[in-house]
Amino acid sequence: MSFFARKRAPEATIDVAPETRTDAPAATAVLDAPNAFADTGVSFADLGVSRDLVEAMNARGITAPFPVQVLTIPDALSGRDVSGKAKTGSGKTLAFGLPLLMRTRTAKKRRPASIVLVPTRELANQVAEELAPLAEARGLWIAAIYGGVSMSRQINALRSGVDVVIATPGRMNDLLERGEMSVADVQFVVLDEADQMADMGFMPQVERILKQIEGNPQTLLFSATLDGAVGQLVKNYQHDPARHEVESETQSVDSLEQRFIGVSTDDRLAVAARICAGAQRALVFVRTTHGADRIAKQLAGEGLRTEAIHGRLSQNRRERALASFSEGRTPVLVATNVAARGLHVDGIDVVIHFDPPEDHKTYLHRSGRTARAGEEGLVVTLVLPEQMRDVAQIQKDAGLDLAIVAMKPDDNRLLDLKSWEAPAGLVWPTAQRGGSPSAGANRRPARAAQGRPAGRGAVRAVSHGDHEGSRREDRQPAVAFSRRRR
Repeated sequence: MSFFARKRAPEATIDVAPETRTDAPAATAVLDAPNAFADTGVSFADLGVSRDLVEAMNARGITAPFPVQVLTIPDALSGRDVSGKAKTGSGKTLAFGLPLLMRTRTAKKRRPASIVLVPTRELANQVAEELAPLAEARGLWIAAIYGGVSMSRQINALRSGVDVVIATPGRMNDLLERGEMSVADVQFVVLDEADQMADMGFMPQVERILKQIEGNPQTLLFSATLDGAVGQLVKNYQHDPARHEVESETQSVDSLEQRFIGVSTDDRLAVAARICAGAQRALVFVRTTHGADRIAKQLAGEGLRTEAIHGRLSQNRRERALASFSEGRTPVLVATNVAARGLHVDGIDVVIHFDPPEDHKTYLHRSGRTARAGEEGLVVTLVLPEQMRDVAQIQKDAGLDLAIVAMKPDDNRLLDLKSWEAPAGLVWPTAQRGGSPSAGANRRPARAAQGRPAGRGAVRAVSHGDHEGSRREDRQPAVAFSRRRR
């Protein structure tokens, strides 16, 4: 899906001329905001945001900026490059989107003036959807371009003229190689979720795009980390950037209610279903694409309206599933890691790690789908006996110290885990295959209960080759362009 402004002005006005770009001192400060969602006491107008954009945001109920916006928007409007270290859901889309829209000129056909590179299709759509009403206020055309869908509609859109392109690297490179678009005139670049693009192996494609830009574009980069491959991007493609940092995912993990529940293989599905039954909107993470479809079907068999989303679904099916979940028609969504970063849905009150993540970074990224924009959230990790040592390591790396407490499907605590205080004191367990989860010497024993008949809800293990993370789905160039109508 792509988005565009319904009304295009003959020439978009620019509130801050590109010539105002200034060279920053070599040493740049890292600024911290103790709370990514705190009341900043300033307005968007105070930051220099134009009146038309302020009015467009007010119409959508957006009246006060988040700290990441307060920190970054003034520097971006002055023409400086910006490196922002901020977690997903902290408001960084408007942090880069508002300066981008104010500093973007009407572009020539097939030669966008601004580009935003993102790691996933979902994130491309979500960024475009958030910026589309604001682009309309500026008389700008905006399009989301990504793989997995027909290219012809995207090509037609580019030939008609698009001012801002939001794209995954693979599809943009494919269009560049076909000669269907050029980035030579780009004056404003945003690299969003740069660390995710690095983790997915997209950096060569990102650099291939950046090297084709002529001149010295203003570049804004946002990432959960600013070292390694991301640090190299900053060094190579930014000029004395202003560095700003808001609360990181590692810091904010303490604000989540977190529970680690020991389960047997036979009970795991029923326990997950019981937790979902007590939630208004639950996101369930699994490790494989086949597992997502299977668990969604099994949860539906437990009486829960459930959809699945993963990389092997068509883009139309993924969008329908996300829309149904976002609008509340489907209260349970089963997802692979494809949704861990790109998914932006407000009001998710429970995230369940049905399959524990590979490492603490994935745990934080997945868990960050709840408690967004200052809301409360619950994160539950289901732990099989043989997974206890791996989960203990994840806890240690994430700075957690919570007991793994065994529960059966009919344990009443599952319906309201927030009201039950998780015991502290992580014990490094000795996992024994086939054994029952151990609560450890300092853990509160689980309430005795009769479980369901053996075998019900059992989930068969799938092969390692089915792991979605090995597919690198967005490396395949592709994009969908569907204009939103009145």
